[in-house]
Amino acid sequence: EATSALDSVTEVKIQHAFDELARGRTTLVIAHRLSTIRSADRILVVENGRIAEQGSHEALLAQNGEYASLWRTQNGKA
Repeated sequence: EATSALDSVTEVKIQHAFDELARGRTTLVIAHRLSTIRSADRILVVENGRIAEQGSHEALLAQNGEYASLWRTQNGKA
């Protein structure tokens, strides 16, 4: 992941710049750090080569599936 070794402040700056560049375009982002994709219009969760879940960040949290579990783990709420 491109931002994995960056401090939080720098990561946020890069994410904002990326968001500006991606505006009005279809963009594919592969990420392990879910904060990187939180603002995406559509998130796909892939397990064993198949799409297991899809939706917005809020919709996936509401489904309480794998995405929600990963989100809680990454944000210290597991």
